[in-house]
Amino acid sequence: MYLCRFLLQNYQHILALVFAIKEINENNHILFNMTLGMHLSNSYFMARWTYLASMELLSTRGRFIPNYKCDTKHWAGSVIAGPNSHICPFMANVLNVYKMPQLIYGSSPMRGDQIQAAFFHRFFPDGDQQIVGILQLLLYFKWTWIGLYLQRNESGDRFIQNAVPLFSKQGICFEFMGEIPQETFSNDIASAFKGFSKMYVNVMNSTTNIIIVYCENQVTIIFRLLPYYREFEDISIERKDKVLIMPAQMEFTSTPFLKDRGMVFIHGVITFEVSSKEIFGFNKFLQMRNPTSEAEDHLMRVFWEEAFECSFPKDKLDEDTGRLCTGEEKLENLPQSVFDTTMTGQSYSIYNAVYAVAHALQAMFSPKHRTRVKVGREMVLTQMAWQLHHYLRTIAFNNTAGEKISFNENGDLDIGFDIINWVTFPNKTFVKFKVGKIDPAASPDKLFTISAQNITWPTMFNQVLPLSVCNDHCYSGSRKMKIEGKPFCCYDCLPCAKGKISNQMDAVDCFQCSEDQYPNKAQNLCILKTTTFLSYNEPLGITLASVSLFLSFITALVLGIFIKKQDTPIVKANNRSLTYILLIVLLLSFLCSLLFIGQPDQAKCFMRQAAFGIIFSVALSCILGKTILVVLAFMATRPASKMRKWVGNKLAFSIVLFCSLAQFIICTVWLTISPPFPDSDMHSIAEEIVLECNEGSTTMFYTVLGFLGFLTAVSFTVAFLARKLPDSFNEAKFITFSMLVFCSVWISFVPTYLSTKGKYMVAVEIFSILASAAGLLGCIFSPKCYIIIMRPDLNTKGHLIKK
Repeated sequence: MYLCRFLLQNYQHILALVFAIKEINENNHILFNMTLGMHLSNSYFMARWTYLASMELLSTRGRFIPNYKCDTKHWAGSVIAGPNSHICPFMANVLNVYKMPQLIYGSSPMRGDQIQAAFFHRFFPDGDQQIVGILQLLLYFKWTWIGLYLQRNESGDRFIQNAVPLFSKQGICFEFMGEIPQETFSNDIASAFKGFSKMYVNVMNSTTNIIIVYCENQVTIIFRLLPYYREFEDISIERKDKVLIMPAQMEFTSTPFLKDRGMVFIHGVITFEVSSKEIFGFNKFLQMRNPTSEAEDHLMRVFWEEAFECSFPKDKLDEDTGRLCTGEEKLENLPQSVFDTTMTGQSYSIYNAVYAVAHALQAMFSPKHRTRVKVGREMVLTQMAWQLHHYLRTIAFNNTAGEKISFNENGDLDIGFDIINWVTFPNKTFVKFKVGKIDPAASPDKLFTISAQNITWPTMFNQVLPLSVCNDHCYSGSRKMKIEGKPFCCYDCLPCAKGKISNQMDAVDCFQCSEDQYPNKAQNLCILKTTTFLSYNEPLGITLASVSLFLSFITALVLGIFIKKQDTPIVKANNRSLTYILLIVLLLSFLCSLLFIGQPDQAKCFMRQAAFGIIFSVALSCILGKTILVVLAFMATRPASKMRKWVGNKLAFSIVLFCSLAQFIICTVWLTISPPFPDSDMHSIAEEIVLECNEGSTTMFYTVLGFLGFLTAVSFTVAFLARKLPDSFNEAKFITFSMLVFCSVWISFVPTYLSTKGKYMVAVEIFSILASAAGLLGCIFSPKCYIIIMRPDLNTKGHLIKK
């Protein structure tokens, strides 16, 4: 076995490897008569050391002669590499030539290179699941304004290509996307941290509360020191708590030189970790580690000296070695920030990788495959190691924790990620709480689970869910408007336009309520409109109906007086029959207004405008006939006048009949081709549905009104010209005044009607009908009634014909 990367930070990975090999070698049921060994090598984060370590595997032990290896006993059958993805491709450039199986326990490299990937077996879950998990986490907490720092390696580039567009599509913006400075091994700490200090200042100055750090293990050390950068640089900016989200390829423990540094900066951090279960015996294995034992390797002693700040005597002549290591120190007594005795996710992946190799070898050398393996086991490993790929791809076994380990059709491990919340304490200890999970085997709606109530947030937030948006939310009743020059997550809030609503936060647009609903004042809710019409049950309807009946009564009373006094000169003057007809028509006009009150139905809508048009046509034609008779009567008094033959009832009735018949024909055509019908007005008044009569053909409706206007104009003109005819009782004067009132009412009706909405439009029309008819009644008949009742002495023939 061979481990490509090694750093004291990752020392637990080594122990997980040793523990797995120890268990397998002590278990005769897995590899009978075969022992697994291992060889460790360090890449120092650099390509040249990775190439060197890889070529050492192809050389005879103790001699660096690549491609010449005579000791088959020490031939490596497979390589376990990790946890950093950007180192492993360098190793693959050498080992892929020999088709050597390479088991990756960190973030997966070269997913797009099918030839290279054919020799990789990933014991790290699919990284795309982790990206989806981060996205779901952001969406769950409604964090849409975030920052991002990543390493510019293959893993980081893949995150930019895949994750950033996906996040933007889901409405998440980046306040900044920064590149983490390249790590260095310089002894000048201040110079090494200069780039990271700038990053620290950028993070502290940012307005976002959520920072995604997408990096590898070695950068974790830098982030552990983040709160202490002010010691290296003259930074006066105040430190602020941020919620860091970190991927599973980053681990925080096993950094002995940070022993005296606290872990306050990772308090409340949310990280992803390879889903794992507790491995029985691992903790006891750690407790039994003893660097003084002959069986222990030199690496253990190096770690021991750094972790416990002591030293082992290296030479009997050494006298000043400082505090000596006794070997009795216990790993469990170290701060967790230095060494965590709980197996991490990456150590768990190494453990499974070792067992996968063992089970693959077991399958390869099983009796049913003997026909394919006809040479010795050592020769198989040296000359036919490529055959191990098939068995690694198809393995399926339960590890000692009872979890099934197998690959899916995409070559990915069928395990997911745990979501971990870190809680730190002043004594440099911490607790990792599992608060969620990314489970690829679950149904799509249960792929992501989270227990938000169990999360401990950084201290500054006082256990209140952190908010991270570019600006305050647009609440219901408003909509978002993009701000030019800023990301789409930054927007202004505009109130909805009149008549529109938005009933959710951060609405992109407002929408209209349905026709039977209207917006409330806050414009965030649609309210059902009330149905309304001019009713007899409301004060306005009662008032208009009462006035109509009262005027009808007055008209009937006047008609009764005129019938009773029908033989008096005033009643007989100017065509008594026309007077009776006019009074009857005025009575009907007052009663006609009642058709406009109450809920519109088919009968009312059909009758009311036609009745109004015909009745007023008769009334106006009567007035026109009476006025013409007055004019002709005075013209006929001149000597030798030819007008005498026109004076009489025949002309008057002809005028009334012709004008009334013309209006009747117009109304008949109207009611035949497009009659009025009951309708509802949804739009005139926002809060109401007004029940009304649709006039059907507006052309015919305005034709009726136009004909009435024509009769009014002619009557007024004739009466106006006849107003100064000499007589003690000139009816033309009163007709002129009545027509002046009539015209004033209907001229003022037009703007008033057009500026009124709903049932008040009907009220305006009723008022105009009553006022114009009352004007005709009062101006024409009140003087006559006064003389008949109050001054009967003037109601004589002699007074009537006196100049």
